[in-house]
Amino acid sequence: MKVSGKGFICKGLASGLPYNSAPLITLAVDTTSPGGSAAVLRDDRIIGSVSTWTEETYSSRMFRQVDFLLEELSLALEHVDLFAVANGPGSFTGLRVGIAATKAWAEAYGKPVVGVSALEAIAAQSRAASPVLVPAFDARRGEVYFCFYRREGGSPEQELVLAGEYSVMPPADFLNEVRTRLGDTGTAFTIVTPTPEALSAALGQWNAGIEGRKGITLDVVPNILALAIGLLAARRARSGTTDNSLTLEANYVRRTDAELKWKGL
Repeated sequence: MKVSGKGFICKGLASGLPYNSAPLITLAVDTTSPGGSAAVLRDDRIIGSVSTWTEETYSSRMFRQVDFLLEELSLALEHVDLFAVANGPGSFTGLRVGIAATKAWAEAYGKPVVGVSALEAIAAQSRAASPVLVPAFDARRGEVYFCFYRREGGSPEQELVLAGEYSVMPPADFLNEVRTRLGDTGTAFTIVTPTPEALSAALGQWNAGIEGRKGITLDVVPNILALAIGLLAARRARSGTTDNSLTLEANYVRRTDAELKWKGL
């Protein structure tokens, strides 16, 4: 199943940000995986973060972690200028909790919110010089989420541009998709992932690995995404592109278990 992401222009909300005065305080949360995180940024500098890898539900730990983080920084939610959240793909329950919380905060404090793809946050951490980045991470059920981003000019400082749609499929099919795309373009690709173990079996079957194969490299990045989410969100907000409590939605990419059972699939 493939789903395209959408962006929204909400200049009325974004105009309230302190564009010309420092600091811009951003609170970013990621609830897409068991390794969730929260971060606070002042402009483009991280001033605090917290992350734990656990099966504890986000409905309890996320609020506790955010409270701890803000208290450590002598801040409160009303001091936040911008809320940022991973809007998918990832854990269905985690996404609902993270998005519902940030929407509620944005509404309560009259501040903008920006949804950022977890896949884009993964790609943004890569320092590889490849003009095409392929972020991928464990989707469970024996599958991986992935998509393709291109850099104009091939520089790590360039804006990431989505080239296609968000997808989910088994690792072997994913690698075949990468190989097909590579053959069509002749351009160097870098697969960027925080969960290389999800790809290891398929990589082993494909000529003992993908790293070093002509045209394709593998870049393993941290699974703590809140910092990248905050940086990407602040960049968009400063350019006038934000969401609000009505437009922010989750991008699940695939159907929930309940939907599959209801449709008998």
